[in-house]
Amino acid sequence: EADVTQSPRHRITETRTRVTLTCSQNMNHDAMYWYRQDPGLGPKLIYFSRNVGFIENGDIPDGYTASREEKPNFPLTLELASTNQTSLYLCASSESTV
Repeated sequence: EADVTQSPRHRITETRTRVTLTCSQNMNHDAMYWYRQDPGLGPKLIYFSRNVGFIENGDIPDGYTASREEKPNFPLTLELASTNQTSLYLCASSESTV
């Protein structure tokens, strides 16, 4: 079964703490994406990765870091969680970026 899995499903944390969200896929996709969707707005791209070791900034990368050391995994870290980062976070993958 094809899956993209995001963990944790829900997270409440204190401000100024480091929080890592994990994203895994089992479809051998090259491209992976992290989005943030604020209430009443459409999703905005935080980071995307074309493949292992290749990460590019999206529209709103400030305050976040991402890594892609293994093809199936693309963790996103909120460096110092703040109230303005309270949002819905979405991970996705695709075969390519074309």
